[in-house]
Amino acid sequence: MVGVSDGQTSGPTPAPARQQAGPPVLSVALASMMDEVHAHSGAVYLLAPDRSVLQMAVMAGLPRAFAAPWERVGLSAPIPVAQAVRERRLVWVGGEEDMARRYPRIAVVLPYPFALAALPVATGNAAYGAVFVTWPGSHPPLLSDWEREHLTAACDRLAKRLERAAQYNRPSPHHEPDLLAAPPLPGAAGTLGTVEAARMVERLPYGLLSLDLRGRIVFANEAAGELLGRAVGDLLGVQPWTSVPWLNDPVYEDRYRAALISQHTTSFVALRPPGTWLSFRLYPSTSGLSVRIGRARSVAELAQDMPRPDDAGPSRLVTISTVLSLAGALTEAAGVQDVVQLVADEIAPAVGSTALVILGSRGGRLHVLGHRGYPDPRVVGRFDGLPLSERTPGTQALSSGVPGFFDSPEQLLRVYPNLRQDPDGFAAWAYLPLIASGRPVGTCVLAYAEPHVFPAEERAVLTSLGGLIAQALERAQLYDTKHRLAHGLQEALLPHSLATLPGLEAAACYVPATHGMEIGGDFYDLVPARPLPAAVIGDVQGHNVTAAGLMGQIRTGVRAYTTVGQPPQEVMRSTNRLLIDLGADLFASCLYLRLDPAHGRAVMSRAGHPPPLLRRPDGRVRVLDLAGGPLLGIDASATYPTTQVSLAPGSVLVLYTDGLVESPGVDIEDSLADLGELLAGAGEPPLNRLADQLLRHAAAAREPVDDVAVLLLRALPED
Repeated sequence: MVGVSDGQTSGPTPAPARQQAGPPVLSVALASMMDEVHAHSGAVYLLAPDRSVLQMAVMAGLPRAFAAPWERVGLSAPIPVAQAVRERRLVWVGGEEDMARRYPRIAVVLPYPFALAALPVATGNAAYGAVFVTWPGSHPPLLSDWEREHLTAACDRLAKRLERAAQYNRPSPHHEPDLLAAPPLPGAAGTLGTVEAARMVERLPYGLLSLDLRGRIVFANEAAGELLGRAVGDLLGVQPWTSVPWLNDPVYEDRYRAALISQHTTSFVALRPPGTWLSFRLYPSTSGLSVRIGRARSVAELAQDMPRPDDAGPSRLVTISTVLSLAGALTEAAGVQDVVQLVADEIAPAVGSTALVILGSRGGRLHVLGHRGYPDPRVVGRFDGLPLSERTPGTQALSSGVPGFFDSPEQLLRVYPNLRQDPDGFAAWAYLPLIASGRPVGTCVLAYAEPHVFPAEERAVLTSLGGLIAQALERAQLYDTKHRLAHGLQEALLPHSLATLPGLEAAACYVPATHGMEIGGDFYDLVPARPLPAAVIGDVQGHNVTAAGLMGQIRTGVRAYTTVGQPPQEVMRSTNRLLIDLGADLFASCLYLRLDPAHGRAVMSRAGHPPPLLRRPDGRVRVLDLAGGPLLGIDASATYPTTQVSLAPGSVLVLYTDGLVESPGVDIEDSLADLGELLAGAGEPPLNRLADQLLRHAAAAREPVDDVAVLLLRALPED
């Protein structure tokens, strides 16, 4: 196998072998290692030929499906086996809370009580892969010295075998069969005959199932078949949640996974239609599970077999059927307020929280990024501006990275006596540190209306959710920063106010596209030049900072050419040459007007821009068919002829960019006709109000996919 070099010679590197030759080296080594330290599952990874990916070569003790998301792992991935290879050391994860805090991506998929050790398989010259082994949740939170010594020695022995294979060009193991076969039970044969054992099982008044490690039924008594409503022959060889329709719920399969990984007895109740409640109790071992099925005969028994908080029933449901969808939703959150809203709408209800606050830090102080569910905003205001040196649950979680869970106000006040009694009207709290890219980005406070016990597994789920929220929040903060910078640039390049021109009323507005944070190159301007003023509107191709910057240069150029007195066709030709001389790969549309309100006319020149609309004083509207030339920036020799248009007092010119009328699947002629009807019936409102009406109409008629700029000009009657 190809190793990761430490800068020393590692011997010949053979081509990867796809077929196993000789004894199953990896399987034997893994089984021996697990047996020595009494682990119940594990896997061996080998480095791929490109040395950037760890590939699972063999797994033992649990179905490979449990580790399916990590069958191929990038060496830079934030998971224990990759970290063990990168840092050439043993990585210990002491339980579910430790896993949730350090590796939230794993914890959201496997939110069960178990401990894990990951070690590199490496010599002094090269790394060949990694091993992980796991123990049930009953394992102490620390790895003992003898366990560490046994594991390290076993990995060293395996690394030397792989190194010798590489030196002598022997085929290296690539994949071996997983170790799931259960060994024979010592002493079972001869103590009970198989016939008598079967008779004993059939006499029992409840159903019995035996499941292998993959969850398939390998034995069922007649009582189990009757309770499940299936013939025993139909149950054998299949998983109960796939063969019994009313057991086809993720929470039931999750109980099987929880029992196998934690090696703890678990239970649940399920409703067999139309109205019979059945109680299931799962007894795990390293060879599979025994399942006892009975009827829940009373309310007390039903309550007893219901998944309780210490069985993490609600958390399991949240974890399996909700968390992955929540993670997907968080990846779609754009800004900080999107993250706050998503946590409020989906995560808080899923975990039973009534209210929440998302806190960030800036300048050594807490800042409220958003909140929901607090009836009195002044309560939330107490968080804002709080120094991080202040000893409060919110600052402690942010500074230490350790979550805080408080079942009741009394418990909160015991830890933080400086807080007032019943500080915010709620009865329980979870303070989740939001850690992303190894640094704290904030704290999520979940408040509960009633006292709430936080069992270990629920704490792990909430801590994992905190990790997902943190990643989304970090992206959102970066998005908001870029958004502010980009739109600040665009606003700086557009006129803050329109010049006042004699004989004309003017109004303008700009609306960015509704999707994404990209900015566009739409622009407009009024130029109070002598002897005649001018108006311009245009759109630079693209939606980025380059387009916005080029827009600013074009607008500046138009102003300069207008000020020196060039006629409209020359202003357009000069601007075209400017764009070409700048060497930009972008084109621009443009509409330029030289205005003469005293004589009731305007001279226009157009470069590939949508035609303006003219509303006459009598209310009739027409689309102006103007002569023009190609887009700016295409042809240095292009000419731009002009058209003179009558502009009687009371007339309104509507200049716009294509975002107002264009949308996928919508004919532009229909859009212009709709716009004309709106103008015709609008009367003579102030131009600012008319601009708002145009934008609302466009947004209602089609989904905006582009920026929109609108410039309205009304010829005023002479005094």
